[in-house]
Amino acid sequence: MKITHHTSDTAAMQELGNRLARQRLNHNLTQATLAVEAGVSVPTVQRLEQGKSCQASSLIRILRALRLLDHLDLLVPEPAPSPIQQLRMGGKLRQRASSPATTAGIRESPGTWTWGDEP
Repeated sequence: MKITHHTSDTAAMQELGNRLARQRLNHNLTQATLAVEAGVSVPTVQRLEQGKSCQASSLIRILRALRLLDHLDLLVPEPAPSPIQQLRMGGKLRQRASSPATTAGIRESPGTWTWGDEP
């Protein structure tokens, strides 16, 4: 099954669990062996493979034990700041987001856009 933005949370978790179970079996590991190698409990492995939620730290440990942790870079790539943003901030990284109403002097009201001090 391909996971897309239309996939429900439940279906995505179920597919993730199925894929992790297949990876475990491809490594010829029992749930108990994977649990020991990952430093988690057997019920944690079982819950994850059943498509139920678990702590992010448990998922990371299981991915590491299955030698899949490197793939997180594909899942959430390191963002690169835009060149314009770098110029505005003098090379500093953003620490927080701003509302659209305060961004670059743009004020927004329902259905209209204005620039700077224009009415």
